Amino acid sequence: MNRRTALALVFLAAYLLSYFFRSTNAVLAGDLQRDAGLGPEQLGLMTSLFFLVFAAAQLPLGAALDRWGPRWVPAGLMLIAAAGSLVTAAADGFAGLALGRAMIGLGMAGVLMGALKAFAAWFPPRRFATLSGVFVGLGSLGALGATTPLAALAEGIGWRGVFVAAGVVTAAVAALLTVVVRAAPPAPPRTVAAAGVPDTPAAAGRAEVTFRTIYASRAFWRLALMQFAMAAALYGHQGLWGGPFLVRGLDLEVGVAARLLLVLGLAATVGFLVAGPAAGRFGLRRAMGGGALLTLAAIAALAVAPPSTSVVVLGTLWAAFGLGAGLQVLGYDGARSLFPSAAGRAVTAINVFGIGGSALMQMGLGWVVAGASSALGADPVDPPLAAYRTALWVTAAVLALAWLHFAVRRR
Repeated sequence: MNRRTALALVFLAAYLLSYFFRSTNAVLAGDLQRDAGLGPEQLGLMTSLFFLVFAAAQLPLGAALDRWGPRWVPAGLMLIAAAGSLVTAAADGFAGLALGRAMIGLGMAGVLMGALKAFAAWFPPRRFATLSGVFVGLGSLGALGATTPLAALAEGIGWRGVFVAAGVVTAAVAALLTVVVRAAPPAPPRTVAAAGVPDTPAAAGRAEVTFRTIYASRAFWRLALMQFAMAAALYGHQGLWGGPFLVRGLDLEVGVAARLLLVLGLAATVGFLVAGPAAGRFGLRRAMGGGALLTLAAIAALAVAPPSTSVVVLGTLWAAFGLGAGLQVLGYDGARSLFPSAAGRAVTAINVFGIGGSALMQMGLGWVVAGASSALGADPVDPPLAAYRTALWVTAAVLALAWLHFAVRRR
């Protein structure tokens, strides 16, 4: 096995774990609420801490990766995630669960960015969009492990046992990463701009690029806000609120809901995998914008779906949701190609928006669900279907605004 393949595989193992952790609470929400007495707001806040801490770490992480490389930084952070998983397993209330969740978020903050930093050095730029899409697509299979398999595992060993096992595996993968990952080749390949991204700064490849440079780019902001909304929609519902909507809102069995979330995850994986070829054929703007519109249509359809809707129809809608949202991975290639001389800073700068959007959506929808329940005269601990529908409409509104900003060209 050559160095490039080994490097990609060990980062993939780490990313599978990252995706697993970010998605666990959608299936374990009932157990956590029962054992720790969490209401919707606490559940949303606790779950969102993964993404909030993850997002807060991105800017210092980008500078660290550009300075020290993708070997020791991601591995060291993963040990924090392993410890956080054990803290979660031992927690008996909101404070312990929140601390463990925050530690896991910090620990997993360097995995994807470390991988993309390594790929930018080890692989030709023309392969970056496809490679990053395939990597995220395969890594997203970790979220599939947090659906039906997680439900079965939690039933067998309990949710605490799940987190103990996950912590041990995380520590082992961190150790493996230090063994496999090495410095970049001495002569990294020449970079080129990605098709479909306007307003590329002419001096980005020659002058020193700082975060100030990146955040001053109009082209970057169009990508970043779209990444924000698409990631928020996907991870807000795949990682948390999709499960309660199906189980409590539509009154489906947990096993059926887990299978529908599995469909969502599989479809998102397909979206990640086809993102690179789609951008090559249609351009980044059309591919990413089209994915957002498909997701928007699916969310609207789910928001009006009655409880009598068949599982087949629901599965089709979740599949459309995931397929479209998966194209958000193109934001990484867009950011990298805008600032090719500072790939670490560029991808972490945009990842602040993707991960930050996920955190804000999970936490914000907790407030939306609780507020809508109270407005309807219902108990926020047991929200009605209308409260979950309100959450879906809020998600749709955020995505629609981001698409308008992305799609309208400014002269």
